[in-house]
Amino acid sequence: MNATDLSSAPPRFAALRGRLLSFRRAPTGPGDADSHVCIPDGLLLIADGRITAVGAYADLKDQIPAGAAVDHHPDGLILPGFIDTHIHFPQTQVIASYGAQLLDWLEKYTFIEEQKYADPAHAAAGARFFLDELLRNGTTTAAAYGSVHPQSVDALFAEAERRGAGLIAGKVMMDRHAPAALTDSAESSYADSKALIDRWHRRGRQRYAVTPRFAITSTEAQLEAAGTLLREHPGVHMQTHLSENLDEIATVRRLFPTARDYTDVYDRFGLLGPTSLFGHCIHLSEEEMRRLSESGSVAVFCPTSNLFIGSGLFDRAALSRADRPVRQALATDVGGGTSYSMLRTAGEAYKVLQMRGQNLSALAAFDLMTRGNAAALGLEDEIGTLEPGRWADLVVLDARATPAMRHRMNAIDGDLEEELFVLMTLGDDRAVTHTYLRGEKAYYRAASED
Repeated sequence: MNATDLSSAPPRFAALRGRLLSFRRAPTGPGDADSHVCIPDGLLLIADGRITAVGAYADLKDQIPAGAAVDHHPDGLILPGFIDTHIHFPQTQVIASYGAQLLDWLEKYTFIEEQKYADPAHAAAGARFFLDELLRNGTTTAAAYGSVHPQSVDALFAEAERRGAGLIAGKVMMDRHAPAALTDSAESSYADSKALIDRWHRRGRQRYAVTPRFAITSTEAQLEAAGTLLREHPGVHMQTHLSENLDEIATVRRLFPTARDYTDVYDRFGLLGPTSLFGHCIHLSEEEMRRLSESGSVAVFCPTSNLFIGSGLFDRAALSRADRPVRQALATDVGGGTSYSMLRTAGEAYKVLQMRGQNLSALAAFDLMTRGNAAALGLEDEIGTLEPGRWADLVVLDARATPAMRHRMNAIDGDLEEELFVLMTLGDDRAVTHTYLRGEKAYYRAASED
């Protein structure tokens, strides 16, 4: 039986007990108690990988099926698994590469590393590490870039399917301004992407993303091919980069002199829309923000990457303006980003916004990492909340995971928002005690780890 054919298998039951936290909607600010549900001693009932009931343990304990395993986390905080909306699968050995801004960084480090993913064995080994690292950090779903090689995406989807995880991924499309070993053509990128869509999109939990790397590395013919793929396959995602770096923007202006702006380059080829994910979105004009809002496109905030590469500071307030709000998500952007941890990412997002004179409450950050990112991906009916019918992809957190965290928590008298702020400010992979995929334990932190 393969990982997607469970129709002939007997039902699988499980249950998790502990403190449960799930968001109903985006918080309006600190103290927004109606934005979330926290059950101090809660129970999740799970059948065939999906949540069937959620509530107080006292109310649901009699519904636990006979023989079902109950994982009890009396000191943990159980949330939906974290969701990363922009990460580069072939860049696991690019992370922490010293001293370059975006365009130099790509040429000096990234393009060299990505050439290795032409080897299926290298891609398969990389996929195992990549999924291990996501799960160790409590991330259960990601929107991931492959390399230009179709076999890189095959390897990633196959590993995700084997583990029961759901990914959004796509092969990068690049037909210029990259090494010959990393370039395709408009025609081959269309054919390879179409074959991958036919092979993987909606196969079990997997979803495909048409993935032109960014406007600099795609000709007009290739961007037209990307738009054609989206038109031919409704519901497929699109992911690329937008307005990350000032030199990048100037280069795009030279390459596309008739376009009004960077966003218009993508708009002309039909790449804006509700399933379109635009990484970074730092240096946007008013017109660009209006067009992103009108199209329902998503601006993806990648704080550790923006700081590390020196790209600039995301302007959440400008993008959130009530008369033309832009949908937003949060992401690690490894390997420009410096951590696989969504907790670390949220902590850096807080600092970036402080530099903007803005604020990110702990409630807003945890909503973004779970329900908010699920909504940005159009997967809110599948993941991101602790509700019946959702996949039981879960993370268990320990706000006392390190001596510094324990010391700080000793001064907190049961305040949930303060605990969440400790987790996002001082937490990282060490705060993740367990990660579950479809109700089954996919990672746990051994007692000896510190």
